[in-house]
Amino acid sequence: MRTTLLRLSDLLLPGSAASYGPVPVLLIVLTFVTGVVDAVSYLSLGHVFVANMTGNVVFFAFSLAGAKALSLWASALAIAAFMAGARAETRLGRTPTETARRFRAIVGLQSLLVAGAALSAATLGHRTAGAAAAQIILLGCGMGLQNAVARRLAVPDITTTVLTLTVTGLASDRPGPPTTRRLISVAAMFCGALCGAELTLHAGTTWALLLALALLLAVAVAASAPIERNRT
Repeated sequence: MRTTLLRLSDLLLPGSAASYGPVPVLLIVLTFVTGVVDAVSYLSLGHVFVANMTGNVVFFAFSLAGAKALSLWASALAIAAFMAGARAETRLGRTPTETARRFRAIVGLQSLLVAGAALSAATLGHRTAGAAAAQIILLGCGMGLQNAVARRLAVPDITTTVLTLTVTGLASDRPGPPTTRRLISVAAMFCGALCGAELTLHAGTTWALLLALALLLAVAVAASAPIERNRT
């Protein structure tokens, strides 16, 4: 499996296997996870995102202006949880030789947070403010961890949570090698959001979170090839 992942990494970003190992492919999987989790949070937790902080900042402003369908506290809580997760990422190793270990640790920790959110959804649901708040905190912290480690790895065009610059690059740059990975990033987010919405609306929040958890665990297991250097 490692050989296949390394070959796919080189297809996404020529020469990347030597620098990042299988991480480019695994970040695409995390982009899919982002779509799933944001579908859960928006559709089940009060029209809030746990990964898209641009959306939450705008929602917070809309709430202050009196928009009835949005929650002021949920947007603020999601932003705070995301920031806490991103801050926690900095507490792990910083040197290039620790990059692979840090990535695995971050994904493992994110898996625990998503597992906690899934357990909360299965036992408490999300109709009470307390249950919704707990799930926003758990998922927001996980997405903050994910975004911070992706930012530190700095794999071109694969941020896992933000597509604005990716779409801008698709429109403004000439077609070339970056076009493929940008398109794949957009497709991964779209497919994740579609699957997350389908599961949330028709099977329940817990099943969507279990899908995200299964993918995170797969990423943690697959993240075994060494990353030789950190391009930050």
